[in-house]
Amino acid sequence: MPNSDILVYRAMGDSVLTGGDLYGFRVTEWHLPATYPPFAALLFVPLAWFPAGVLKVASVLVNVALLALLIHLSARLAGLRATHRVPSLLAATALALWLEPVYQTLVFGQINLALTCLVLWDLTRPDGARGKGLAIGIAAGIKLTPALFAVYLLLTGRVRAALVSLAGFAGTVLLGVVALPGASVEFWTARLYETGRVGEAWIVDNQSLQGLVARLLHTPHPGTVWAAAAVLTAVVGMAAARRTGLVAGREAWGVLCTALTALLVSPISWSHHWVWCVPLLAVLATHVRGDAWRRTAWWALTVLFTARTMWLTPHKGDLDLALPWWQQPLAAPYPLIGLALLLAAVFWRGGALTDVAAGALARPAVPGGETAGGRGAAGRGGAVGGRDVGPGRDGVPAPRSPR
Repeated sequence: MPNSDILVYRAMGDSVLTGGDLYGFRVTEWHLPATYPPFAALLFVPLAWFPAGVLKVASVLVNVALLALLIHLSARLAGLRATHRVPSLLAATALALWLEPVYQTLVFGQINLALTCLVLWDLTRPDGARGKGLAIGIAAGIKLTPALFAVYLLLTGRVRAALVSLAGFAGTVLLGVVALPGASVEFWTARLYETGRVGEAWIVDNQSLQGLVARLLHTPHPGTVWAAAAVLTAVVGMAAARRTGLVAGREAWGVLCTALTALLVSPISWSHHWVWCVPLLAVLATHVRGDAWRRTAWWALTVLFTARTMWLTPHKGDLDLALPWWQQPLAAPYPLIGLALLLAAVFWRGGALTDVAAGALARPAVPGGETAGGRGAAGRGGAVGGRDVGPGRDGVPAPRSPR
């Protein structure tokens, strides 16, 4: 296994220790650069103390442990109690390893699972918990996209937690500026906007809305078409998050709608960023009991997250941009799933998205569908994801820059 991303993290930590050019180095045979904020580099310093071989093994073991934690948090979000028993948790963890986003995270030594656990833990805490929102701010300081969950907190009336998230994020930026002033200026004024450092947006590895639109239009630069679609998706997605999380009183779906929105509107969401499929499948599992059609749909969705259809399409060189219409769904299974679920959350008038298991995180529905300052007594749930690659152009893993 290449474990390329853990080597990038190690190089970032080493740059901090040695005073090297944080955003100038390239490592591994794929010449990968650093793409995370300076705060993340500070967290990666301990990685520089260990040999690459040790880190590769450790990253797999730690990610398996984080997967078990994510399953536990997902079960708490969904109201499933089976994973409270060790044998059930171990079995679920072993099965979840077959999910393509999870497998890719382990292959490349990515931090997707860690970030998702951090955000989901924060959002499943009671609203009155001390420092609620801080973990979201820290996660955003590492990888930026979790910041959308602070917006979700704000839209659902949890202003205090949203402000704590903002303060936490600001603190990470300040720490970066104090410890690495030059790198901080470089990142926040230049590197942040160089999406090309992360990888090509049109390749099948990219399961965001931009990747879908680029391949549909057969152009590497979808421009205003993608920008308009992203803005519309953000508005609809966060409206769906508010509707399900506040108006319908179902925190689990509010959290999932926010996660799906973040994955869709991000310029690049590598397939392994979609580790949010774990809480998604957990929450959907609460809707299948006694309904054969829903049970079939759940299994179909599970198959889609394990089938790796994007890697079955021609993707050597620039063939990603020449896919015929019938291969487009195979090349973009995750954004199509995300869009379908967001539309269902907006337009569904039945009980499929509001009937949840006993014990699932919920908040009192607001009479008339409006918030009055928005505090629910019950706990919350939450989540977010992270980036990298899949099989390469010639059947060999070809990592993109970590993001």
